[in-house]
Amino acid sequence: MKLSKLESKLSYRFKNRHLLEEACRHSSFVNEQPETHAAPSSMKDNERLEFLGDAVLNLVVGHMLMERYLELPEGDLSRMRANLVNESELASVAKEIDLGEFLRLGRGEIQSHGREKRSILADAFEAVIAAIYLDGGFEAAQRFVRDRFAERVSGTATPVSPVDYKSRLQEIVQTAHKGMPTYHVIAESGPDHDKTFVVKIVVCDLDAEGTGKSKKTAEQDAARRALTLLENHQPLH
Repeated sequence: MKLSKLESKLSYRFKNRHLLEEACRHSSFVNEQPETHAAPSSMKDNERLEFLGDAVLNLVVGHMLMERYLELPEGDLSRMRANLVNESELASVAKEIDLGEFLRLGRGEIQSHGREKRSILADAFEAVIAAIYLDGGFEAAQRFVRDRFAERVSGTATPVSPVDYKSRLQEIVQTAHKGMPTYHVIAESGPDHDKTFVVKIVVCDLDAEGTGKSKKTAEQDAARRALTLLENHQPLH
């Protein structure tokens, strides 16, 4: 295997290349080697590294989501992380670095196009993360994961709020034959990939402001605050 080529694609140079070799070694390959049966510990497949890489990946992506979506509760963050680190997504990232080209597979897996199988690619990608972690420490592994997932985290869809405050507010004012709520973005801050929006709502002679990492989230927050004000105000008739 041309591991130097893989290192270039990973943007990481290993001090101990044996770790990268192990990360690329599928169990089907190991099981076919005569020395494995003579001395089971002489050649390791990538399954243990996969286990460790999964933990590192979940930690880093979880941290990225908490940084990106400051207002979301744990349940929403967990669902978003699950969508980012599932088998399909990990296989997609693995294909971006042509990881399948460097995997050592058994004859059966090669014949059944194992280099393209999502499960094999996803597991190998997690093993590579672990190899980087063991070779260069957590900062190196974190940098690698961040580089691969920055755009995915920024582009992931924010879960719909379990309570649609905008619709609830609109129903109330329509029933009372009052003017419809109006929303205006009055401020935004932060870089393009990490903006915070402030939205002002005017409804029934009241106004409130909401914030969020997207305009929709800020509007929901503003509507929620407006509903609270209406509840403490004179009833609508």
